[in-house]
Amino acid sequence: MPELTLTTLNWVPDLPRGYVRDLRVRWALEEAGLPYRVQSVPFTPSAPFRELDAEQIAQQPFAQVPWLSDGDQTIFESGAILLYLGERSAALLPTDPHARQQAINWVFAALNSVEAASLPWSIYQFSNDTEQTPGRKHLDAFLQARLQYTEQVLAGREWLAGEFSIADILMADVLRLVHRFDGLADAPACRAYVARATARPTFEKAYADQMAHFAAAD
Repeated sequence: MPELTLTTLNWVPDLPRGYVRDLRVRWALEEAGLPYRVQSVPFTPSAPFRELDAEQIAQQPFAQVPWLSDGDQTIFESGAILLYLGERSAALLPTDPHARQQAINWVFAALNSVEAASLPWSIYQFSNDTEQTPGRKHLDAFLQARLQYTEQVLAGREWLAGEFSIADILMADVLRLVHRFDGLADAPACRAYVARATARPTFEKAYADQMAHFAAAD
């Protein structure tokens, strides 16, 4: 069986460490118990995503990380990678057809409904931009509406599809970034969900491995 290879950046500054999206893939691989290795592409502070060569661009057309190589197959975008791995492990996607479809539904909800609202908000937070413009207020309200719906769902269940799945890896990773900037202050069920997910030994190992990977290049 070809070895799975996860490609990420060789280094990032302190602020995004622990939140680069190769963490989602590391976490899924640890949950599934699939062996893998990590390789790097360079980060350049002045142009962080413009140093990839033509071969690397062919692997990830948006010049981002991560991507996963499985023999001659390349999978990019974290959601697509997790779906690919889910097909290989019942630890990542339920075998029951109904639960499986529910997990897939929530994969897309995490990315398209919640992260679509949280990402613009988090960019402002990372840049320490607190100016309350009309557009900013609209983004804040958009995120709060998404969190309100998510809170209602998580108040009634431990995991999104009954069993822990890739849907929970994605949703928990999206929500923990919001939580980093105290965006879950009014969402106790979301906070408890993030705490449950990140207490898993597989997350702890994935997180520690990512932090060590970037620290090694300091």
